[in-house]
Amino acid sequence: MVAPLSRSLFARLPSRLPLRGTIYTTSLSLSHQTSRVLSTPTASSHISPFTTTSPLYTASANMASKMSFMDAIKARRTYYQLNKEVPIDDSRIEEIVKHAVLHVPSSFNSQSSRLVVLLKKEHDQFWDFTLEILKLLTPADKFDGTKQRINGFKAGYGTILFFEDPDPVHQLEKNFPLYADHFPTWSEHTSAMHQYALWVALEAEGCGASLQHYNPVVDQKIQDHWKVPQEWKLRAQLVFGGRAGEPGEKQFKPLEERLFIHGK
Repeated sequence: MVAPLSRSLFARLPSRLPLRGTIYTTSLSLSHQTSRVLSTPTASSHISPFTTTSPLYTASANMASKMSFMDAIKARRTYYQLNKEVPIDDSRIEEIVKHAVLHVPSSFNSQSSRLVVLLKKEHDQFWDFTLEILKLLTPADKFDGTKQRINGFKAGYGTILFFEDPDPVHQLEKNFPLYADHFPTWSEHTSAMHQYALWVALEAEGCGASLQHYNPVVDQKIQDHWKVPQEWKLRAQLVFGGRAGEPGEKQFKPLEERLFIHGK
């Protein structure tokens, strides 16, 4: 039997957590334990620091408490129609992201993923930047469609930016030269697991979400604006919000072409 999400994935967490470095909101970003900690943001960055020893909120009664892990996997869909009416508050979003960063696995426990969470006006600013950049790159006769698509993402409530820090990866390459060629690929796997875990978790709470990839065209602009180290590599953007529409019909290829079991 699969345990409910509220107790298996997002049960009450301890008040003191061994997160590495400093976390910031409205942008939540995770950095290294040593010299990789982000510098104190300026007033213009709109990021307020808080310590990693802050107590987390207890899991509240929500949709996830009634959904099994397998059901949550099945229920995860791509929602393009979003609004700002999310069914959970900011503290719950923060709790879910922290839980994922702590417990999603990484290659050789490298913990190379770095997340920046943008909410409300910060989220809007990200998509405004994206539209400004795309306007310079998109043919004029195609821009209306691009603008409509980006404004659809902006209509949501928040965006999670997924970065990978190359330093832990390079260190593993030096420590384990036999596997050196594989560590960059395994870093991508690490990021993908964080993306999927948070996609499933937010939708289990009743949010809608979709995974986007406007990197690398937006990288320089957003890393400058939110004071993100330039060497971090942006890998994806998970945009989420209230559900303003239904996802499209999901098509499945035959399992016989995709799954093979031996020894049964």
